[in-house]
Amino acid sequence: MNPTLHTLAAGLLALTAALAHAAPTEIVIQYPYGELFDETNKQIAAEFAKLHPDIKLTFRAPYESYEEGTQKVLREAITKQLPDITFQGLNRVRILVDRKIAVPLDGFIKAEKNFAVQGFHQAMFDIGTQNGKVYALPFAISLPIVYVNLDLVKRAGGDADKLPTTWDGVIALGNKVRALGADANGVTMAWDITGNWLWQAPVLSQGGSMLTADEKKVAFDGPAGQFAIDLYARLVQEAKMPNLSQPDARAAFAAGKTGIHVTSTSDLAKVTGMVGGKFALKTIAFPDVKEGVGRLPAGGNLGVIVSQDPKKRQAAWEVLKFWTGPIGASIVARTTGYMPPNKVANEIYLKDFYVQNPNNFTAVKQLPLLTRWYAFPGENGLKITDVIKDHLQTVVSGKRAAEPRAVLKDMAADVQQLLPR
Repeated sequence: MNPTLHTLAAGLLALTAALAHAAPTEIVIQYPYGELFDETNKQIAAEFAKLHPDIKLTFRAPYESYEEGTQKVLREAITKQLPDITFQGLNRVRILVDRKIAVPLDGFIKAEKNFAVQGFHQAMFDIGTQNGKVYALPFAISLPIVYVNLDLVKRAGGDADKLPTTWDGVIALGNKVRALGADANGVTMAWDITGNWLWQAPVLSQGGSMLTADEKKVAFDGPAGQFAIDLYARLVQEAKMPNLSQPDARAAFAAGKTGIHVTSTSDLAKVTGMVGGKFALKTIAFPDVKEGVGRLPAGGNLGVIVSQDPKKRQAAWEVLKFWTGPIGASIVARTTGYMPPNKVANEIYLKDFYVQNPNNFTAVKQLPLLTRWYAFPGENGLKITDVIKDHLQTVVSGKRAAEPRAVLKDMAADVQQLLPR
């Protein structure tokens, strides 16, 4: 080869190699509930870019729900179109592990130095652990709480300084609010929240469980489940709870038409913004958690690496680590109603934030009650969620509100048929 051409070729190869080395690694991310997390992820991405110009972030359109997100990932695993990181509901890690889609994180965690100093701790790892391995890191944690319109409570003769701690008290106060006029709702409860979350909450609050320890039989048809199904019947029959979807119940409360609304902490930033100072808003703890045995399911979502390209997984780890680290976690708290599970975020970054925002601290005070959001086993896990929702609908709609125990019996029988044999 001509020496000049040889030199030119060598130079081009070197330039190509340099450009290839300089090209940022693209990490594709997909997450649920854009109305809750669009701004959060935008702010975290801006902070991440300052430290990692070598990684390019691409966001896909958000999943509409946790169920839709899981189903989409299951399809994409077959068509080889997975993102690199997916944010999934806490109760959906199990199915991604069972299908061998989730990438174990233990090797990445072991390679980190002083990881605890960044706020990561065993309880964080436990939430995303399956079969003895860590497959996900929690990003945003929620617990069920009660939202109260203090203006309506005062108008109804209630004591804003002594708000109810029991369901009897909630129903009684709600009925006082409802007596204010035909346009006033006493109590609403976001019963249709994804993953039967507010069905599990009253069951677990009484020390109950979804299945037996060996996961072969339904367990929610015992006393705890009877308490839960009776509660929904009482809300319909005694408190005259309207049959509203989660978004409609939220909107009615924010418009000042509802005295008491039971839902997730995740709604707090959105609801506070929607209220816009029209009335005094206060949050209180979830009622009637049985002392000593009662627990509440941790809602929210966690990040899972599902990249099909092993060469991209280290970059994906850097992204996930930042999203769940102190900076990302503190942005979660400031832009949503979720609690970050990161210790440094809560104890250092957000110390003054909770003092200035006591409504956000309500759920933090309930952290000792936190337990797993249960995921049903087997191929029918998602279908079981739908079956339970359908049965609850018959009570909330009023169709079978007069026979809650019969509904519970039918629900248990239908779920039992769908369990692995």
